[in-house]
This record gives sequence, C-alpha cells and structure tokens, in this order.
Amino acid sequence: MIKETGGTIPGSSAAPAFTLWRPARLDLPVLIAVPHDGQIYPPSLLAKMRNPVETCPRLEDRHVARIGELVSQDVGATFLQAHAPRAMLDLNRAVDDIDWSMVSGARPRGPRHSQFNRRARSGLGLVPRRIPGIGEIWRSPMTRVEIDVRIEAIYTPYHSALGRELEALRDRFGVALLLDLHSMPPLRPPAQGEEAAEFVVGDRFGASCDGGLADLALRYLSGQGRRVAHNRPYAGGHMLDRYGQPRRGIQAIQLEVCRSIYLDARLDRPSARLPGIARLVSGLVRTLAHEVEAMGRHGRKTRQAAE
Repeated sequence: MIKETGGTIPGSSAAPAFTLWRPARLDLPVLIAVPHDGQIYPPSLLAKMRNPVETCPRLEDRHVARIGELVSQDVGATFLQAHAPRAMLDLNRAVDDIDWSMVSGARPRGPRHSQFNRRARSGLGLVPRRIPGIGEIWRSPMTRVEIDVRIEAIYTPYHSALGRELEALRDRFGVALLLDLHSMPPLRPPAQGEEAAEFVVGDRFGASCDGGLADLALRYLSGQGRRVAHNRPYAGGHMLDRYGQPRRGIQAIQLEVCRSIYLDARLDRPSARLPGIARLVSGLVRTLAHEVEAMGRHGRKTRQAAE
C-alpha cells in the first residue's frame, strides 16, 4: 500500500489529520472512508471537555477503521482513515452545520440555521455540543477562530483528498463507489420477538446511489445470514449528500456495523470476531464494485433496478 498523510491536528505535535492508503495495484473503483474513528486527542482538547473519559468513546466509531483497513488490503481498494477525533470536528457534517450559541464572538450574518445544520440543533453538528445521556461536552464556549483553525487544518484537506480520489477513480474506471464506513451501538429490536439489525445500509433514501445498488447490498448481507436494515435509523449524512452523484457515475453508500459483532463485551476493544466481519464486508465490497463496473461498461442502472 502507498501511504499519504494530510492535514494536521491542532494542538498536537504535528500529528496528521488523516492517512490515505492506495494499493500498489488498484483493482476496484472503490474508496473506503472512515471519518469517525480518530483517536488522537491533544491535551488542550481534553482539558476543555467536561467528561472526556465517557464522551470520547461515545463519539468514536470505535476500531471500525481496522475493518476498513483489512477490507482495503483484501480487495485492493483505496482507504481514507481520519485520525482527528470527532469531538474536535465531525467530517460527516456540512461546514456550516454549527450551533452558533456555543461560539463566543463573531457570528455569521443572516439566519442562524440553514438547511444544512439540522444536526447542530440536535447537538451533533460540525463540532459536537451535547450527547444524550451525558449532556454538554464543553466546559465553556469556543471561539470562531478555534473553529476556523480546525476547518483549515482538518476539514478542508480531508475533503479535498476524498473528492480528488473519487474523481481519479471515476476517470480511470468510468465509475466510482464510496463506502462510508461507520459503527453503531446495538439497536433496539424493531418489535417484540424480533432481533435488531447488525448492519444498516444508508443511501439517503435513494439519492446517493442507484436504488438497485442499495438493494444488492441488502440482499448480499441477508444472504450471508446477517440482519440488515435500510436507511433506518441511519440514512447517511453529509458524505453521501456531497459525494453521491449517480448520474456522474459516482455511487455512495453508508454502512453501519453494530459494535457488538466485532468488539468485546464492553464494546471497547476488538474481539476475535473482527477478522470474520472484515471478510464479510470484503465480499460486500467486491459484489458492489463488480456491479458498479458493469453499470459503467454498459451505461445502465443495476440489473436489480431494471427487473
């Protein structure tokens, strides 16, 4: 794998904000992105948090990057791993998705809430403010300068790299697939006597990829004996809104993996089951990639969508 780092984490000793891995032999038009598993916490950031011991793990997609890494090595796909923690800045939010009431000093002119910052109003915007069950994250308001520095050092270079790589894949293969990889806490069963989903496939309710592609992902996972849901409770966020462009040949899917199937009983450390889950996701990526390539060759939607 060819390694490239980018961005910096403010307050750290020049730690990179992300690492981009390209396979020496690029076999598939796939980019796997993991934006929420960053675990480099500068001391200055921790000092500003009310309860970092509980808050940091709650915000992380804990160790799901290890799955992404194994999958990318197995299938020959590009892999983008964020190291900057979500507590510092959420890469899966629009850049103006900010709760300005948590920021001291200058605020933007015009309406405080745009169509893009619905997540900020719930406490989980570009810079998370509060977490259910824990409450407020920060001891005091932050400044506009702090947010601007984080955007310049983390957000802008990360999204520049992601967009560039997707365009390069599309130029080479005619198509590209973004797999936005996340993890989720165990879900509640949908009804009495039923079991909760282990995977959730998100496609922004059909906006970020061809509908047949999401259906193929659902059928693949259920065919492997796994419990899977579609768009509920996770339909995808800014990554899918920004990069999913099916008409241009760029497909984007979010995959949520339940932490209980690859972490230990405390949902803290990787378990012996993680490699098996990675092999399962590798099979999914190959299945989706082959379908996306066929779509590109024949200039059509998926076979499943046409049936």
